[in-house]
Amino acid sequence: MSLSINGNYDEINDRWDFDLVGEMDISNAHQLKQQIETAYAAHATDIYLNLERLSYIDSTGLGVIIGVYGTIRGNGHKTIIVNPKDNVRKLLRITSLDKVLIQ
Repeated sequence: MSLSINGNYDEINDRWDFDLVGEMDISNAHQLKQQIETAYAAHATDIYLNLERLSYIDSTGLGVIIGVYGTIRGNGHKTIIVNPKDNVRKLLRITSLDKVLIQ
């Protein structure tokens, strides 16, 4: 399974925008964690994850997102998921993560 991650700092809105494309699972979820950690170390601010083109996520991928949420929330920042596909939204709803992560 492949995952493409495009992260950019949005100076106007003072946030990191990450576009995830493909499928995120145990084989590649660490890539998202590493990219977010690097970005956040360079500029600590909110993280927006655009899942419009993410077709699949497993429990490892969810674990990475929860870990990011917990870390940056402790620093007063937000992790926000935008545009999840229906199957991903359903998983977020089942786990109640939609209540804290979806905007």
